Amino acid sequence: MLRFSILFVVLLLGLFTLEVLQPVQEAVILPFTSVIASVSVFLIELFDDGVVSVGKVIRDLDSGFAISIEPGCNGVEALIILFAAIFAFPAPLKHKLIGFAIGFLAIQGLNLVRIISLFYMGQWNMTWFNWFHLYLWQALIILDALVVWLIWLRMLPPRPPLDDGGDSDSDDGDLATASS
Repeated sequence: MLRFSILFVVLLLGLFTLEVLQPVQEAVILPFTSVIASVSVFLIELFDDGVVSVGKVIRDLDSGFAISIEPGCNGVEALIILFAAIFAFPAPLKHKLIGFAIGFLAIQGLNLVRIISLFYMGQWNMTWFNWFHLYLWQALIILDALVVWLIWLRMLPPRPPLDDGGDSDSDDGDLATASS
């Protein structure tokens, strides 16, 4: 448990530090956020024309209302937490990679629902938009990472029992003593 805790904290600190560096923001985070905006618009356009994305901004052409997907709203922080939890836990690499891939899809899927719902909520009522944006959705995205991690833990194959180095399960010592 101590190994997990230390590795978890080290991974969190390292990844969060890496995330805020300007070169990482420009080369990874902003392009990733732009892709999220484009996918959101693609999904919105299945039901509602007149919506465009430019970079990380989603805009309704009729009303002019727009939202910008800022850091903290792109799901990256939840992905960092999930990554640190999965990769700090002692499990085979294959299971870690599969768990993180599924978790990535789960977190980003819910984040798309979040972005689209906030896009429409902002056009309807800004008070509710602010409340959902600042309180409810933030907690739900982090909770999603926690639930994915807990499900991943449950799906891991059982670990073989640790060998304590003794022969407590063997009768060889008793036989040797009895024959001497």
